Amino acid sequence: MKSIVAIVGRPNVGKSTLFNALAGERISIVQDTPGVTRDRIYTDITWLNSSFTLIDTGGIEPDSEDIILSQMRRQAQIAIDTADVIIFLVDVRQGLVDADSKVADMLRRSQKPVVLVVNKVDSFEKYMPDVYEFYNLGIGEPIPVSAASKLGLGDMLECVVSHFKKEEAEEEEDDRPKIAVVGKPNVGKSSIINKLLGENRVIVSDVAGTTRDAIDTVITWQGREYIFIDTAGLRRKSRVKEEIERYSIIRTVTAVERADIVVVVIDATEGVTEQDAKIAGIAHERGKGIIIAVNKWDAVEKDDKTIYEHTKQIRNTLAYMPYAEMIFISAETGQRLSKLFEKIDMVIQNQTLRVATGVLNEIISEAVALQQPPSDKGKRLKIYYITQAAVKPPTFVIFVNDKKLMHFSYVRYLENQIREAFGFRGTSLKFFIRERKDNH
Repeated sequence: MKSIVAIVGRPNVGKSTLFNALAGERISIVQDTPGVTRDRIYTDITWLNSSFTLIDTGGIEPDSEDIILSQMRRQAQIAIDTADVIIFLVDVRQGLVDADSKVADMLRRSQKPVVLVVNKVDSFEKYMPDVYEFYNLGIGEPIPVSAASKLGLGDMLECVVSHFKKEEAEEEEDDRPKIAVVGKPNVGKSSIINKLLGENRVIVSDVAGTTRDAIDTVITWQGREYIFIDTAGLRRKSRVKEEIERYSIIRTVTAVERADIVVVVIDATEGVTEQDAKIAGIAHERGKGIIIAVNKWDAVEKDDKTIYEHTKQIRNTLAYMPYAEMIFISAETGQRLSKLFEKIDMVIQNQTLRVATGVLNEIISEAVALQQPPSDKGKRLKIYYITQAAVKPPTFVIFVNDKKLMHFSYVRYLENQIREAFGFRGTSLKFFIRERKDNH
C-alpha cells in the first residue's frame, strides 16, 4: 500500500511549484494569483525504491490574516486526517510568520511525522542564516529547497521517505478483501454499510483505520469476513462547495489506495454526474476492481426500459471502464444488497486470476490471425510472446519487435480478446509493451 504525503502551507510559499517539481510536469496551474491550484490534487511519485501518493491540500484565497489562518488550519486537519507524512512548506523570503507558528502547533500535537521544508532558497550561502530561524517552530530541522530551481529535493525526499512505516509486511497477512465505498456526499454510502451490518447482525467495534481516519467496518457474509472502508464522514460542514469536493476527493484517494475493490455509489435519481466520473476515474487509474452501485433505485419510476436506459447513460459517461460491474440497489429497502457480495466475490476472483502463459499465447496468436497487427512504412508489428506478470490488477507484458508500432487501439483489441476468453469482469487490466530485438 502506498504511503500518502500531503503538502500544507500559506499562500504563495510555492506549494504548487513544489508539487509540479516532484510530479515532473506542470499538473497544477501555477499563476501568481494565490489559490489557483484547481486541477490535479494528487499524483503518484516514485523516488529511488519508494513510491507514494502526493496530495496538494489546496490553495487559500487570502482575504485577511484570520481567513488565511482558519483555512490553513483546515488544510492541516485534512493532512493530519489522511496523510502518513506531512510536508509543511514555509518561505525563506517572507520569514517566520505568526500563522506558521499556529499551524506548527497543530501539526506538532497531531503526532504525525512532519517534514519542515523552507522554500525559495536559491543560494545556500545567502539564505542559510534565515533558514535557521525556522527551528523556532519546534517541529524539527528545516530542510532548505528551491522548488523552482529543483535544489535540495533529494534531501527532502530522503527525509520524507524515512518516515514511511515498515508495516507493509504486517499488513500483507490480512487477506480479508478490502472494499472502499466511495461516491459524492449524500449518495447513501453509510446507509449501505449500515444496512449490510443490520442484515448480518454483526457487532462491530468501529476501529478507526489504523493508518488513516476512514472507519473500517468488518462485515461477515456466508462465513467470510470483508473489511469495508467508509469514506463518508466529512468532519465539518464546509460552506464552500469546492472545498467539500476537494476534501472528499482526497478522502477517496486515500481509501481507494487501501482497497482491493471499489464500490462507486451513484444516485439513481440524479444519474451519473461529472464528480461521479472523477471519483470512478481514481479507482480506474489505480487498477482496482470496480463495481458501480446505483443506489436509491426504489425511488425511480420504472417501466420495462428504465434499467436499460440507466445502464446506457452510465456506460456512456464511464466509457473508459467498460469492464466495471454494475448493480442496482436500494440501501433504504435493502433491495439486491446481498447480490453485492456475489459481485464482490466474483471481482476478487477476477482480480487475482492467473492465466497460464501457453494459453495466453494461443489466444494472442488467434487474435493476430484474425486482425493483422499495424504496420508503418513497410515495417509490421510482430508479437513474439505474452506473459502475465502480476495480479491485482492482472498485468501482462507483451514482447514485440518495435514498441512504436503497437498502437493503443491494437492493445485495446488484444485486451478485448483476452477478456472474451477469460472474463476478467470488474477489474482493469494493465499492459506493458517491451521490445525484443529480432535475432533471426
